[in-house]
Amino acid sequence: MHLSIQHLTKTYANGVTALNDVSLEIGKGMFGLLGPNGAGKSTLMKIVATLLEPTSGSVQFGDINVLQQPDELRRRLGYLPQEFGVYPRITPPELLHHMAILKGIMNKNERTELINALLERVNLFQHRKKYISSFSGGMKQRIGIAQALLGNPQLLIVDEPTAGLDPGERNRFYNLLADIGDEMVVILSTHIVEDVYELCNNMAIIDKGKLLYSGAPKDAIAGLSGKIWEKAIPKSEVANYQEQYRVISNRLVAGQPLIHVLSDAEPGAGFALAEADLEDVFFSAIAQQG
Repeated sequence: MHLSIQHLTKTYANGVTALNDVSLEIGKGMFGLLGPNGAGKSTLMKIVATLLEPTSGSVQFGDINVLQQPDELRRRLGYLPQEFGVYPRITPPELLHHMAILKGIMNKNERTELINALLERVNLFQHRKKYISSFSGGMKQRIGIAQALLGNPQLLIVDEPTAGLDPGERNRFYNLLADIGDEMVVILSTHIVEDVYELCNNMAIIDKGKLLYSGAPKDAIAGLSGKIWEKAIPKSEVANYQEQYRVISNRLVAGQPLIHVLSDAEPGAGFALAEADLEDVFFSAIAQQG
């Protein structure tokens, strides 16, 4: 299956343009949609998931015209929204039985077999008798993935799935998503660069509703080879350097700012050539948009 998004625009009634002529081609596997908060990622995901209508443009999934045949897309869709709310005093099987019935799986024995298999897959079978209110953030996200996989979807959308997870929970979630990505089209919407670098063979960067890059992360990184320069500077000099150079990022290392500068030639002034990474790709794309 293949997802084709063409010239998608969404302008709200208050005049705010959340998406501006976005076109993407997304095939089977993990696809990362990367952008800062408020970039338009969630708007795009809601349109693809048939929760929001665009102002203009088209979305095609295989032979399904998503905007004209939303019910057909919903039968093939799994969706984990950014805020996955559940009833607290309910067990995982109770929640999944409820969701499975909503997805049209009416045979109780069939549901039970499927739910047990899903709980095993997300490594929660041993916790099936506990209330979800007692679960950690990572466990709740894994329940969210389990409900999204009900009905064998061909398209899976996960929106900011690792926000707020500790490193251990994030790694477990990475492994789960990587396994799922071998079977279907998976769109991972996130502002966390590491998520895309760890999981995705293809990606897009979006900011202020505009598509800034689409392609393989490794190709984007290669495009910055020899153009990223770094230097540790005093905190008092940050503003001065930002005026003189194209500073794309500024982070603290041992309490001292380490700046990354985008430049085709050596900037001088004690800068050293840095090995470009996906974070540099992300910040340089946003900086060049202005």
